Amino acid sequence: MRIAVRSVAILFLIAAGALFLSCNKEPAKKKLVVYSPHGKEMLTEFEKMFEASNPDTDVQWLDMGSQEVYDRIRTEKANPLADVWWGAPATIFMRAEKEGLLEQYSPSWAQNVPAQSRSSSNMWFGTFVTPQVIAFNEKTLTKETAPKDWNDIVSPQWKGKIVIRNPMASGTMRAIFCAMIAESVKRTGSEAEGFDWLRKLNENTSAYAADPTQMYIKLAGNDAVTLWNMPDIFLQKEKYQYPFGFNFPSSGTVVLTDAIGLIKGSKNPEAAKKFYEFVTTESSLILQAEKFYRIPARTDIPGNKLPAWISGNPFITLDLDWGLIAEKESEWMKKWDSEIKK
Repeated sequence: MRIAVRSVAILFLIAAGALFLSCNKEPAKKKLVVYSPHGKEMLTEFEKMFEASNPDTDVQWLDMGSQEVYDRIRTEKANPLADVWWGAPATIFMRAEKEGLLEQYSPSWAQNVPAQSRSSSNMWFGTFVTPQVIAFNEKTLTKETAPKDWNDIVSPQWKGKIVIRNPMASGTMRAIFCAMIAESVKRTGSEAEGFDWLRKLNENTSAYAADPTQMYIKLAGNDAVTLWNMPDIFLQKEKYQYPFGFNFPSSGTVVLTDAIGLIKGSKNPEAAKKFYEFVTTESSLILQAEKFYRIPARTDIPGNKLPAWISGNPFITLDLDWGLIAEKESEWMKKWDSEIKK
């Protein structure tokens, strides 16, 4: 009898212990998945900041090229694995909107973004304006000796001295390449001059880097010149001491609107909206400008709150038909890949 009583007591204690542990177990955190090309530095910073303000949420991000994000979201359309798409040229968001990949959402600051920097259906909104530059290795070149305009870079003197991020995976490079073709269409009514420019650039290119890091390494080594966005060139120079300088193309530069959107059918839509708002507040955008060299697309942030490097680097913006670029990008890039790329 004693054995039976003892067994019952032990079972009671085990059950009580299990009940105690289950009552004191922390509730599972909500997983929020972000796809972004913004780089590990900025993504890590805002992951920690958001989780500190929202301890019930676990932010997980994947850092990849803009085109790679788009391709992945298309592949996952039937079963979305991400909640927020933070960063890509507006032309890619335009295509995603047409394909029904985005969820409609109007952020609290929507009225402070120009019409050309947002979706008319509230599917995506611009966060940054990003000028593209001719970047160079300061160990071998100066602003005076580096190429100063688009046609300079396709001059024979730069043959074998140019490294380019593989444009098939990069929204930045796809936008630059397609902008050259769109400029040709605007000037001549034909794509021919644009593709001729890309052909000459290809002849001068020593390598197509698989990712930005490989491009930075090659640019800092033997290669002298690349085309890339100003914020990343600034960041690599200031944070990692790469010997990079840059020129804005003198005839005008390609200025991308970098956007944000919610993924249709995501598993955590409310947390996604919170994150969307969190990374686009005035204070967040000022921090992104100060620490990560991003230029806010919002027009309501006073200039005196932004770092001096923004006003200290004036540039001319090319007037481009972004609707045409969004429509023709896939066709033009397929032609480049099959007929021009060496």
